Amino acid sequence: MSQARAVGIAGEEHGRRLIARGRRGRAATFCALCFLACLAISACAREESVAPAPLPAPVPLPALRDAPPLTTDRTWAPRVAVADPPDRSPAVPGEIEQMLAEGYGELELGPGQPLASATIDDAPPPPRGERPRLLTRFVHLADTQLADDESPARLAIFDSPGVFASAFRPQEGHECRILNAAVRTINALHRSTPLDFVLLGGDNADSAQTNEIAWFTAILDGAERVECDSGADDDPVPGPDNDPKDPFFAEGLLMPWRWVTGNHDVLHQGNFPVATRAELATGSTSDGGTRDWSLPGGPVITGEVVPDPRRALLSRPELLDHVAATGDGHGIGPDERTYGKAFYEFDVKDSPLRVIVLDTAAETGGPNGVILQDDVDRFILPALDRAKRERRWVILTSHHASSSLGDGSFAATGTPAVPGALAVEAWQALVGGYDNVLLHLAGHTHVHRVTRVSPAGGHAYWELETSALADYPHQVRVIEIWDDDNGFVAIRGAALDYAADDDPIAAEGRRRAIVDITSGFGSDGRGEPSWRNVELSLARPD
Repeated sequence: MSQARAVGIAGEEHGRRLIARGRRGRAATFCALCFLACLAISACAREESVAPAPLPAPVPLPALRDAPPLTTDRTWAPRVAVADPPDRSPAVPGEIEQMLAEGYGELELGPGQPLASATIDDAPPPPRGERPRLLTRFVHLADTQLADDESPARLAIFDSPGVFASAFRPQEGHECRILNAAVRTINALHRSTPLDFVLLGGDNADSAQTNEIAWFTAILDGAERVECDSGADDDPVPGPDNDPKDPFFAEGLLMPWRWVTGNHDVLHQGNFPVATRAELATGSTSDGGTRDWSLPGGPVITGEVVPDPRRALLSRPELLDHVAATGDGHGIGPDERTYGKAFYEFDVKDSPLRVIVLDTAAETGGPNGVILQDDVDRFILPALDRAKRERRWVILTSHHASSSLGDGSFAATGTPAVPGALAVEAWQALVGGYDNVLLHLAGHTHVHRVTRVSPAGGHAYWELETSALADYPHQVRVIEIWDDDNGFVAIRGAALDYAADDDPIAAEGRRRAIVDITSGFGSDGRGEPSWRNVELSLARPD
């Protein structure tokens, strides 16, 4: 028996042993324990794969034929009840295949979920005026966490239900095709109901790797060939365009998209400063468990892997340089590169709306966001004052909502609090000082959520969080802002499922993602019913 196969079998046994333990705790706890555990795991060797013959040029998929229905029209839910307690691991190839055969990856169609109305003061929603006007329609695409699932930086052996968050996703090898399916879906919606732009929610990559960011931007910009494969040139199913490691054609978004930085975009595993982990990603040894697609089912293995310099971790300036060099720069230009963070603003054409983009990722480490007084003084206050002076209505957007802000400290590395980090209450009070702020849009929590923020003595506003494309329910949110011609502004948000028409690889990724839920390993990101499809009203700014 080869060393690689022995390690794969050992990985299956390890997966079974981990079932009794918990998963899905906070990312800081997960990564801190993983970091300590990795130091104690011995390395095993595996054989390098022989590169297969080059595949033909990818063939573009046909454009989706019909506009995709929103979840106000129809919903999907897992057909099989969640296993309680979990007894099989989706990280073990034989076990996930058995669950797929038993229907654990299937969905069933349900009725649509209407918009849930809410007002900032809990008063009854006002009737619309005679001439309501749509100010903008756009898509919020959050937390794709596009992962290089073959990277030696992965920590997949620590995946277990109830405790460790996202150490392994059974669909992670299919995430490029899932993102491509989301792009095709958004484009189909745009052809039917035009969109102004796509606004990212951060955590676009999973571990700040160069290749992850390159795959992500190529899929959104469009490319004749995207190949989400690293190390050995794998071809799990011989032939072209029939497995997630094959190259594919990316049609790209038909409308502009704007960058937002998340903690996973600038930190290794979303937690550790890249300077402290630089050698890990480009190395040849996996201590924490990664996937080996030269073996059936891509099992989790430890030991030697084929190194790849394209896995190099990006510093924040390098990340901004890469984004700025793609497409139209997606909001990142010379000023943002000089500033060193993705703070910028843009106006919505033919409307009073201005979007102010905030960079809340903490380079010191840890999953929580941070807003520094220095950034308040240099960018945020001038931007808010300028918007007020110019009578612009503001949509704030960042990866972290206020409830996910911290002080920049990180216990796993002993990093102390960062001087000048704003407390949650201080940030909310600052925003509440501007009655032209309508909304703070965020991601990070992987859950659809609505929050009324009412700072003491200040202006109340809405926070709206969108769940993750990476995790169930794998949705984006379509957002409309209306001037209702009645003294109020309406914010409408409806979830949208990606369509996998003519793309069996994206469809298979969805099936495996559903197994992550029904196996008992995953968690439900739909949130409360009143948080999914919403109509939020507040008084029209002067």
